[in-house]
Amino acid sequence: MYDVVVVGGGPSGATAAEDLARSGKSVAMLDRAGRIKPCGGAIPPVAITEFCIPDEQLVAKITTARMISPTGRKVDIPIENGYVGMVDRKDFDEFLRCRAADAGVARFTGTFLRIERGDGTKVIYRDKETREEMALETKLIIGADGARSDVARAEVPGGDTIPYVIAYHEIIEAPTPSEAYDPLRCDVIYDGKISPDFYGWVFPHGTSASVGMGTGIEGVDLKQATADLRMASGLSDCKTLRKEGAPIPLKPLSRWDNGKDVVLAGDAAGVVAPSSGEGIFYAMAGGRAAATAATACLTSGRVKDLQLARKLFMREHKGVFKILGAMQDAYYKSDERRERFVSLCHDIDVQRLTFEAYMHKKLVAKRPLAHIKIGIKNVAHLMGLVNPLRT
Repeated sequence: MYDVVVVGGGPSGATAAEDLARSGKSVAMLDRAGRIKPCGGAIPPVAITEFCIPDEQLVAKITTARMISPTGRKVDIPIENGYVGMVDRKDFDEFLRCRAADAGVARFTGTFLRIERGDGTKVIYRDKETREEMALETKLIIGADGARSDVARAEVPGGDTIPYVIAYHEIIEAPTPSEAYDPLRCDVIYDGKISPDFYGWVFPHGTSASVGMGTGIEGVDLKQATADLRMASGLSDCKTLRKEGAPIPLKPLSRWDNGKDVVLAGDAAGVVAPSSGEGIFYAMAGGRAAATAATACLTSGRVKDLQLARKLFMREHKGVFKILGAMQDAYYKSDERRERFVSLCHDIDVQRLTFEAYMHKKLVAKRPLAHIKIGIKNVAHLMGLVNPLRT
């Protein structure tokens, strides 16, 4: 009998499992293993600090972000007084799982099948090695098994209807540094030919790089779009090391628990930032919130305490998600709007406030005049009062 079984061993599940084990709970973590999520791999400083990510896990330290518009306009945004760390999910996720195991978490490898109740609550899975059905008896379950979470679909209202985009990327050998490719710079490409409703990216990973895009529109050829992006970025001749694709959720679920014994975390709960698609920090924060809720429920015996996971997370991050969602709705609809968005990024106040919020995961309350100025510029761009090619 475990106190908690965590289904999923990505950043969210591994964080939840480790936190619970370090608080003295008996924890099992079930993970499929072998799956690598397509991900740019960006880790802001607040994540490095809050989740004790060692420097050796950072394959690159980014000091500049480049925004590229549909017409090829480039806006370089320096990251002042710091950097954004980059990780390779192939190694980073396993590091987190091993750290959880070192804290006392029992690791199991297999595929989640279902939850059975009656004579206790049991997580039924198919063992990877034996291919036999196995059972883990538990008091509570944390579903951290991704955007198309089987736990969420079976247990939580709305878990089967979460909206998402499909992300695809190719890990390539990094080319020689040049104007087109800088190992200290992330490129974000806002171009409808690459993605009609999201964006493409070129993110350095030290000796390799992630090149990819995302879209929620059916019929888009993700592999061809990525090939086009590689050609436009001068990366077509770079050796391809691996290819990965997966759904990325777009909106947090309105409920994260089933009112009995299940609570969700990470992509399963829909916690990926709108507009940016950033997920690692929010996955880990969601895992920590789920662990806190599970601990409260085990201590009090009140299943209502499972609601704390969503309450704690949204109390901290709802404002950022709301602003980013509004920005995506406003600027990702057309190339004309995307051109205006990149033009807006020329503004030094936009650059500073954006990265202060990104680096520390809080809306910046300082410099109210800067906020007013940005608001006026936003309205001017959205109403078509500004020629984006002249700003």
